[in-house]
Amino acid sequence: MSIMVVKVAINGYGTIGKRVADAIDAQDDMEIIGVTKTRPSFGCDLAVRKGFPLYCTFDEPERIAAFAPAGYDCKGGLSELLAAADIVVDCSPGKVGAQNKQIYEDAGVKWIFQGGEKHVMTGLSYTSSGNHSENMNQSGTRVVSCNTTGLSRTLVPLLRKCGSLSVECTMIRRAADPGDSNKGPINAIKPVLKVPSHHGPDVMTIRPEISINSMAVAVPTTIMHVHAIVATLPQGHGMTTESILDLWHAQPRVVIMNGAETGITTTAEVMEFARDIGRKWGDLHEIFVWEDGVKLDGDTLYYFQAIHQESDVIPENVDAIRALMGLESDWNVSVSKTDKAIATYNGL
Repeated sequence: MSIMVVKVAINGYGTIGKRVADAIDAQDDMEIIGVTKTRPSFGCDLAVRKGFPLYCTFDEPERIAAFAPAGYDCKGGLSELLAAADIVVDCSPGKVGAQNKQIYEDAGVKWIFQGGEKHVMTGLSYTSSGNHSENMNQSGTRVVSCNTTGLSRTLVPLLRKCGSLSVECTMIRRAADPGDSNKGPINAIKPVLKVPSHHGPDVMTIRPEISINSMAVAVPTTIMHVHAIVATLPQGHGMTTESILDLWHAQPRVVIMNGAETGITTTAEVMEFARDIGRKWGDLHEIFVWEDGVKLDGDTLYYFQAIHQESDVIPENVDAIRALMGLESDWNVSVSKTDKAIATYNGL
């Protein structure tokens, strides 16, 4: 029996877009038919080396023509790319979603946005473990942010086990991605003065049964976020610290390690672990939980987790494609297929 191969366009080939493209390229039921750049830049070289057809984000002839003098074969504008696509993954900078969404709908393609856009614009949001079935055969969705994805990975299993949750979370956020040079703070701790921050309430776009608030501070590091989480379980939950750890051990895309035993006690060491196990770009798609930082005291659960902001949403985009295209209704099956393919991917 032949496998349906979905033709995927990537609009925005940057930090997230290049990773999503590789993850899709690894799958046997998806094909990258093109990626876009706004102008000739070093990111074009990577697309060319990988054999991804290069398109311009815009349709204006002068913008398309600007690629040739820089030595790049630009196949055309965004409209030409969308005409050949089944679905587009939008990895462009945040806050341009509403304009792009109309373009995609006019082109008759399905669409996926990233967490930089708001749920109200897309009307539907996605995490693999949280609401895969609700996204089946829909016209489009939003893969939630790295922080919301991370919170969902550990909170959704608890919700399903306990029936309800009340959560307070403090996000210790990286100031910028490693490749950014125009952001800060450099020598300061910057509180996010919008309270609650958007991260916790965003979880409720996935599972509204989770009552959650969050606060955030930005600190001068670039490699990971850390969450300090306090969750109140319902009375009679029947859980222990050990059973919660067992529950998380059974979840895909969650890594649990004992800091004292492994020596992995900081985010720097977590990312060194990702490099040691041979992950491309040193990425860690999983959420990292410190076992010795997990404690259930009566009905109150305390724990820390670390989020690699450049990569935890990458496999989620692949699973979202399967949901929207109706390829796989079982989220566990999709996750297993996605992760196995990524682990064996040999792309440049």
